[in-house]
Amino acid sequence: MENGEVDVFIELDYEGASPLLKHMDSYSTLFEEGTFHFYIPDTAVYSISNGKRITVHPFKNADESKIRLYLLGTCMGVLLVQRGMLPLHGSAVVIRDRAYAIVGESGAGKSTLAATFAQSGYEIVTDDVIAVRFTEGVDSVPLVYPSYPQQKLWNESLEYLGLAASGYESIYDRVDKYAVPLSTGFYRKPLPLGGVFELIKSEEGTATAIKPFTQMESLHKLRMHTYRNYLLYSMKLHQWHFQTAAALASRLPVYQLSRPPQGFSGYELVDCMLRVIHSKEAVPHEQ
Repeated sequence: MENGEVDVFIELDYEGASPLLKHMDSYSTLFEEGTFHFYIPDTAVYSISNGKRITVHPFKNADESKIRLYLLGTCMGVLLVQRGMLPLHGSAVVIRDRAYAIVGESGAGKSTLAATFAQSGYEIVTDDVIAVRFTEGVDSVPLVYPSYPQQKLWNESLEYLGLAASGYESIYDRVDKYAVPLSTGFYRKPLPLGGVFELIKSEEGTATAIKPFTQMESLHKLRMHTYRNYLLYSMKLHQWHFQTAAALASRLPVYQLSRPPQGFSGYELVDCMLRVIHSKEAVPHEQ
């Protein structure tokens, strides 16, 4: 809520699922008149409308933690694209008054690397979903908007960071993954996006390495690491997705940051990113 205005309406409707289920199968989607619906068996049907309202149609005896999992995940990703915001899958940290995105596949270590930055004195802007939107005007710039102050960390990540899993709530059906509140070290205002780092596990060798992507490679990576990108065709937003990712790829440096396949060298990765950001190399890539 800002200036007394509600930003998102979230409501429960225990009766509205039946008409929708006549047109939907398990795990299917439906798009009609500005509203996107998706169906999770034994949990709920979710309806996201015009980037403003989320209606949850829960099933009887559904697990509330599972309902919340999809509400804070897929629903928010859909709501963002309905608002014209590109949701990247990853975490973002504040360095030199800019947000730097860490994207990658599940299990790459995105949240753990962001948490390592936090332990090194840097602030986190968002975790899991990075909301990016261009400002208006000729000199438009991409801004990253803060999410709610929470990280999702695996038990091994908590151990690496010196934290005890017993102090946090387990995320539904992932007994070894936990919701970790960010009571401090969370940045609450939009920031210009300074660059994107794709974190991967190297297949060969053990050394940490970094390399810049070309603009075409960057476009591919940004599209690939868009949160729930497979839903964009259902919403008829694939052309918007391509154009937005292309605009980002033309304005920002995008790098691949590889780490050893075993263990996690968090502080080494932090140093590697900082060296690039602080050097003259952190400029848009060549064509």
